[in-house]
Amino acid sequence: MTPETMMDPSRPEQAAAARTRDLLRKAENWLGLTMPRVEIRFDLRGTSAGQARVVGKTLALIRYNPTLLGRHPAEFIAETVPHEVAHVVAFAKHGARIRPHGAEWQGIMRYFGVAPTRCHGYDVSRLRTRALRRFLYRCNCGTHEISSIRHNRIRTRGVVYLCRRCRQPLQPDLDTHG
Repeated sequence: MTPETMMDPSRPEQAAAARTRDLLRKAENWLGLTMPRVEIRFDLRGTSAGQARVVGKTLALIRYNPTLLGRHPAEFIAETVPHEVAHVVAFAKHGARIRPHGAEWQGIMRYFGVAPTRCHGYDVSRLRTRALRRFLYRCNCGTHEISSIRHNRIRTRGVVYLCRRCRQPLQPDLDTHG
């Protein structure tokens, strides 16, 4: 079954869901594995085309961006759907310690007949995105910008983030935090 034969222009979400299930079955037969149960949602916003999360060994969630699907249905079903399914398959086969777009994922993408590209090329210039406020934090080796999400995790939950270079905890820059 090709994306073109599955594509009804008035029902791109049904075509994307059908393609998702078809690729999961194809991977099960190829690898001799049982894939986790996959919940498919069309609720992703912003500039990301898709997102895959694996929860344990028996459940996965794939979220698709309905705006990008509606604007680019054929490309979305041909490229984005296999991209997200390949994440689920890679984690089911190799576990959670692999790199998200590493060799395991790339091999699955090639098996699906799709180039293993990390990012989509859809025009997202007209999409509304939320702007995250940035906060300055310091460590022994310099200053870093932290998103408002991480800043709030530090303030409310006591989460500690370490500098990737010097491995020291990031501390609020008092000049910018008052």
